[in-house]
Amino acid sequence: MQGPMKQSVKQPSDAIVDAWIALIRAQQVALLKIERAFREAELPPHAWYDALWELDRAGTAGLRPFEIERRMLIAQSNISRLIDRLVEQGYVERQPCEEDGRGQKIVITASGRDLRKRMWPVYARAICEAVGYRVSEREATILASLLTKLVDEQ
Repeated sequence: MQGPMKQSVKQPSDAIVDAWIALIRAQQVALLKIERAFREAELPPHAWYDALWELDRAGTAGLRPFEIERRMLIAQSNISRLIDRLVEQGYVERQPCEEDGRGQKIVITASGRDLRKRMWPVYARAICEAVGYRVSEREATILASLLTKLVDEQ
């Protein structure tokens, strides 16, 4: 008989474990290719692009740091350092948050938009090399659908 401290833990099937391993390896390989492409082009790292992309999408409303953290899925301490670096370089600026007098929102600057636009061709090529040249459009659609199921409502 199981006591209160012991709970039944469902074990993943071999197929699920294989999918997990493939997912993690694919992500690592893709990110390494993207980071290498940015380095070789003497551009900032991938996280900068992602932050600028999210802020560009937000427009003049900007985003609160916790919103950036949630959208990028990286730790709050890393977001703080990333924002500090982007502010130092003039790619984003901090503005007071009207809804919360103690809070701040982060807004992309014109130079931040320009940097993101300069980074995009390098990023696009790296995406093609990591994914686009390896799967068909149909497979990419299926892959996106499957992966979206893993992140929706998390």
